[in-house]
Amino acid sequence: MSIRQNRFKKADFNNLFKKSKTVSEKLVLLKFRRNNFKNSRFCFVVSLKISKKATLRNKLKRQLREIIKINSENIKPGFDVAIIARPEIIGKKYQDIEKSLEALLKKTKLYK
Repeated sequence: MSIRQNRFKKADFNNLFKKSKTVSEKLVLLKFRRNNFKNSRFCFVVSLKISKKATLRNKLKRQLREIIKINSENIKPGFDVAIIARPEIIGKKYQDIEKSLEALLKKTKLYK
């Protein structure tokens, strides 16, 4: 499963933020809702509030994408998911971010 084909369009993103359930953890916030597709789609948000440096924001997005890519077989199909980084994520190790995101997926029952 390619992660690129599972990304959002702008209209999908706006609908998700208007009509979704939200669950949060210390490092990451998750918004999700059902979609009419065979697989789940993801978007990653790391705002300027996290860091003014684009390199740091892009690094965090790459880490979040990789966590989803590795766990994609264990994620239930048919959901739109927005993964939003919180300011506490700065300076955390990859393993801490991975634990936090996996805990959120299990909490929302998106994890098989």
